[in-house]
Amino acid sequence: MSQFCQKLAKFVVQGPRLYATSAYKSSISLQNLYPNSSLKLTTPSKPPNEGDKFTGYVPIDQLDITYSRSTGPGGQNVNKVNTKVEIRFHVNSATWINDQIKAKMLEKFKNKVTKEGFVVFRSDLTRSQQLNLADCLEKIRASVRSCIVEDYKPSEETAEKIRRRLEKATRERLSIKRMRSQTKSDRRAPEII
Repeated sequence: MSQFCQKLAKFVVQGPRLYATSAYKSSISLQNLYPNSSLKLTTPSKPPNEGDKFTGYVPIDQLDITYSRSTGPGGQNVNKVNTKVEIRFHVNSATWINDQIKAKMLEKFKNKVTKEGFVVFRSDLTRSQQLNLADCLEKIRASVRSCIVEDYKPSEETAEKIRRRLEKATRERLSIKRMRSQTKSDRRAPEII
């Protein structure tokens, strides 16, 4: 009997039900491909704090994570597996971001903030729950980093150059539009009164 065809069945009793588990592992199973890894959700240790700078660390224990069924294609898998991820956290009670960033987040993402002060991020990008969770965490990091970056304000000289370029582009666009209109009107038969 080949190695791939062997199956060892083991019965496990959990409460009033009897479950059969298989000891067979495929040669391409995750346990064989990555023997030292764990598929469990873990929070990395917090990096050393560098003043008030955001390091990218988002503590999972301060987030409210919920899973639900995703929409879109996926066959029967969509109806059975909760792959859509929704992460919410209370901005004012978040200890991992400073007060200036909190104020900017409340101002910048006011349409994502609920009445209770929670910011909500959702992801159903992939069919994998873990990848959607990683996508949500990356959205949180990107939103915090976008609040850190100062808005660029051009100098008066640059603003004047931009204004002149826009005026010139508008003049040229209208000129081309007039020439095109004249070309089309020249194709018409003359009107005799």
